[in-house]
Amino acid sequence: MGKIDENKKKKKEALFNTAYELFVTKGINGTSISDIVEKAGVAKGTFYLYFKDKYDIKNKLIAHKTHELFTKAGTAMEEARISGLEEQLIFIIDHIVNELVGNKALLNFISKNLVMGALRSALLSGESSDAIFFDKYMMLLEGDAHAYEDEDVMLFTIVELAGSTCYNSILFEEPLPIEQYKPFLYRTVRLIIQSHRVK
Repeated sequence: MGKIDENKKKKKEALFNTAYELFVTKGINGTSISDIVEKAGVAKGTFYLYFKDKYDIKNKLIAHKTHELFTKAGTAMEEARISGLEEQLIFIIDHIVNELVGNKALLNFISKNLVMGALRSALLSGESSDAIFFDKYMMLLEGDAHAYEDEDVMLFTIVELAGSTCYNSILFEEPLPIEQYKPFLYRTVRLIIQSHRVK
């Protein structure tokens, strides 16, 4: 990576980090583009090189933060040498849930956009690093002893279910506190996976 590319990357990261900090502390409506660029120490024109408006940076941030959560969970799963699609997906969900229990500001920021919407926008944003999770998911499917049908629908269903129910369980303890809710969630995830197996 050349010096120019490195400087661009640093400026984009500064904008990302600053926007996240301001969105979490002041809210999206309470944060202006001027606030972001001033605190990040970059020119307003630089912001528009990377983002259309503050909603664009918010959406890309959600995708970026979601990608980070999945990457950390995937690395932990590989280190733990978990095998079999059911166990792997439950390990990943559990890892992400535990991260969000410890970081409610992140959970609030991602909100109910966790996870499929963020993943989809990451995949469509053209940022190749954010497509890695989907590639890894396809590799998990290929490495499993079973064949599956409608894999995209299966992933969508699992992440939407886990995202919305865990949001309510972590923040509002509904229908149960998260630790009590997990066994119900994971049983349902297993049933979803099993229902997509090719007989």
